[in-house]
Amino acid sequence: MTISEILKNSSYDTSMFSDSSIKAIEENVFMKEVRGKNVPHISCLIRKKPIRLSPEEVIRQLYIHKLINDYHYSESRISLETPIHFGREVKRADITIADKDRPDVPYIIVELKKPKLTDGKEQLKSYCNATGAPIGVWTNGEQISCYNRKDPNYFEEIRDIPTSTQKLSDIINEQLTYEDLKRIDKISTQKKSLRSLIKEMEDEVLASAGVDSFEEIFKLIFAKLYDELVCANDSTAFLKFRNNGGTDFEIKEKIQELFDDAKKKWEGVFAEESRIQLSPSHLSVCVASLQDIKLFNNNLDVVDDAFEYLMSKAQKGEKGQFFTPRYVIDMCVKMMNPTVKDKIIDTACGSSGFTVHSIFKVWKDIRREKGLPEGEGFTAAERIPEETNFVRDNVFAIDFDEKTVRVARTLNLIAGDGQTNVLHLNTLDYSRWNEITKQEEWNDTYNEGFKKLKKLQPKRKKDFSEFNFSLVMANPPFAGDIKENTIISRYELGKKSNGKWQNKVGRDILFIERNLNFLAPGGRMAIVLPQGRFNNSSDKYIRDYIAEHCRILAVVGLHGNVFKPHTGTKTSVLFVQKWDDEKCPKKEDYPIFFATMQKPSKDSSGDKIYLKDPETGENALDEHGHLIVDHDLYQLKYMKQDGTVVELEPGIAEAFKEFAKKENLSFFQ
Repeated sequence: MTISEILKNSSYDTSMFSDSSIKAIEENVFMKEVRGKNVPHISCLIRKKPIRLSPEEVIRQLYIHKLINDYHYSESRISLETPIHFGREVKRADITIADKDRPDVPYIIVELKKPKLTDGKEQLKSYCNATGAPIGVWTNGEQISCYNRKDPNYFEEIRDIPTSTQKLSDIINEQLTYEDLKRIDKISTQKKSLRSLIKEMEDEVLASAGVDSFEEIFKLIFAKLYDELVCANDSTAFLKFRNNGGTDFEIKEKIQELFDDAKKKWEGVFAEESRIQLSPSHLSVCVASLQDIKLFNNNLDVVDDAFEYLMSKAQKGEKGQFFTPRYVIDMCVKMMNPTVKDKIIDTACGSSGFTVHSIFKVWKDIRREKGLPEGEGFTAAERIPEETNFVRDNVFAIDFDEKTVRVARTLNLIAGDGQTNVLHLNTLDYSRWNEITKQEEWNDTYNEGFKKLKKLQPKRKKDFSEFNFSLVMANPPFAGDIKENTIISRYELGKKSNGKWQNKVGRDILFIERNLNFLAPGGRMAIVLPQGRFNNSSDKYIRDYIAEHCRILAVVGLHGNVFKPHTGTKTSVLFVQKWDDEKCPKKEDYPIFFATMQKPSKDSSGDKIYLKDPETGENALDEHGHLIVDHDLYQLKYMKQDGTVVELEPGIAEAFKEFAKKENLSFFQ
């Protein structure tokens, strides 16, 4: 019987173990009759007797094999089911490794019983506190977490456990380059997520720190991105964002210096005088948690997942504004096909996913045309002038939420190497822009980008009501109505079909008109809207307005789980092109592309559903070793262990591309 058969339908996995370890264990599996049934057993290396192979026992045997063969611990130092005393109560630790000089004292305790980290870590902490063991390990075979017990309150994450010939200080004090970080990155090697690490930090450290979690974690991510950028461009440099052996005060001093340098490199995100507010001991634990995650990855999922969680904690969801999943953004980018000549804007940008992924796509085009390797999207590698010029001159974003603007500016600043056109403005209330842009503090940060935005107005209009963008992509906020007459009176959709002004209008309705006014003739738009706008009889006047001003290219229905856990509102993406004599001549009758997402991509709780390799049943991984969300919005591909790339069926985006070519749409000619 194979190990994968034993683990089927359990919460345990073998992805962190080598093929040779799995093979070694499988070779020792034998069947034994128990109550008339053949049950898999193994002869345990430590207990020296046949043991029934439950899913938990499989992981234990694999980890024992790893301890002996990879870490070179002798069998005599390894104990199983070690009793841990809590007064009269006795619990048993799954695996313990004894101290080299004191055989009765646990040095490392390993917990396998709880297949979820949140449960396992609490058990592990209690075992370490009861025995004084300085190192604890939790694993379910797919993920692993190693901790150094500094004191009963703080368990700092460490990269790995020491081998039998190493000291704990060798692990804590090691110096790493950017290449080392790429090799040990927990995202790809252990399937950790930045979101889960931040949740852990919040539960254990930040909850009692008396600080704004969003601000402090944002500062740490900002400093770490800078550290990675510096070291990626200097192969001899050692990473500074590490908790490696100094006192808590020395670590705080070092991280503050990094943060100060990052502020100088990327201005306009944090105030010049801002400082890290975490206490040295709290900061020490947070740095240990984040240090082995590589933030620069092939896309923005790593960073964006964390910011989405932080922003939802900061009540962003109450405004009806949610981060758009990256796979929805990528579908829109593939269908709208941005080019180096396009002027692009997101009018409700959030973390700026639409614009940044448009940048990634155009960068690949630029590099391909020049015969250069395509490279990754969100990377610390240096950019050629054509790439940075495109970001600085052609890409814009606006949001009314100050926190999200700072997140978006950070990502765009890095992409554009120090300049960005992400602006803190209320897109809908453009009549007040003149008033806001005269404020000195606003001007210091946003003036350069705003000057470029003003130049994109038509000559006849200088009141910010119209612009000449060729591509608008946005997911405007749904929740809440606009009730201010000064705003409503500037929009045709502020009136009902009978011509009477409304007292209140849905935000997304005004965004439809506003976005169309951002477009030059022939410009195109992708906008996420509540499904009701396409179905409700009371919204017919909105559909008539859209049809009058542009060609409806496509409507893609998204699954109801896409924006969970924040909202279960059913949404669709509308794709249009503004009428233009040359690029999009007006027609009365024309075909429209309709599609509906069949795969949910998330479960009803809002957790992502990952693609499985049909042959092994295990999670499929991309070329960077990352999990792949299972959806049908565009063609997915994954890499098998032998390096073979498997391409799945074409998705909605590919079908639209065929439709666009058949219809001779201008942006696919």
